[in-house]
Amino acid sequence: MEHTHSGARSFLARLRSDVGLRKLVGVCGAALLIHLIPLALPRNMPEQELSIARATRGVEPRVKVLLPLKEHPKATAAELREAAELLFDGAPVEAQELALEAERRDPASVETQLLLARLCDLQRMERCVRGALEKANQVAPGDPRPDVLRAELQEKVGDSVGAAEAMSHAYEKARGDPLTGLRYARLLSTARRPEEAQAVLTALQGKVPRARLLVEQGLVLGANGRDSEAVVLLKRATEEDPRLSLAYFELGKALYRVGELDAAQEALRQADRLDLGSPKSLAALCAMQLQSKRLDDARLTRMDLERRFSDRMELIRQSCSLP
Repeated sequence: MEHTHSGARSFLARLRSDVGLRKLVGVCGAALLIHLIPLALPRNMPEQELSIARATRGVEPRVKVLLPLKEHPKATAAELREAAELLFDGAPVEAQELALEAERRDPASVETQLLLARLCDLQRMERCVRGALEKANQVAPGDPRPDVLRAELQEKVGDSVGAAEAMSHAYEKARGDPLTGLRYARLLSTARRPEEAQAVLTALQGKVPRARLLVEQGLVLGANGRDSEAVVLLKRATEEDPRLSLAYFELGKALYRVGELDAAQEALRQADRLDLGSPKSLAALCAMQLQSKRLDDARLTRMDLERRFSDRMELIRQSCSLP
């Protein structure tokens, strides 16, 4: 009898296992079918090619799928731009071909000109960048985005004066936009125009949370060597909003500059606790510890970085390279 019960239990266990396996196979099959459906459909619409490209890994297969859209009579300018974006990083020449076709089909699109400017910059074609940005301003004279992009490109090459000048035009077009105002203030500060930066920030009162505004005002002071005053404002920012990671991050850096290393470390650790998804606070902490010859502390910080951000090893090597 015992043998019979044992055999029955064994049979039931195998049955459950088989049922579970069939369910798993069914789920996997359904997922595979969903991904294969676009391939099985008649491919006469650009959206189908875009769907395939989104699910495709690797630049060369994407080029084969997307480049023919340049000749597709049904492809819209928006679809051609998306195709170009999908090729942006690995195949800028082909991406530019698609963007130029988008321009031909919709010459009045500022989005196409902005995309062309970015592609030209990626290929270091300065005249092409200027031309695309000029066209963008012509087709949309009241749109601040061409000026914002020009400022970003100027800042990238270290031209803070040119970046601030470009952002001034964006600010004139979008005075009510807080993000544009904040970016303009930072660029003015970098360009050593602190009084103008503070004036822009003052105009943003009531449009930007007070804690964030205090952070930005502290940054202007710090950028111009007034670190002790910056610390005062940044501490006030943490009191205004104890959950604002940026306030603790900037406070930590300012405290370090005035020689308060222990307080600086604690501020950066708090910034990290409030923004666990970003490695920047720990990276700054490790760099600070290395500069201060606190090698044991730096080793512990590096271990924490490697444990939590193993996919950011290049950043870790740059900011936390132990001797």
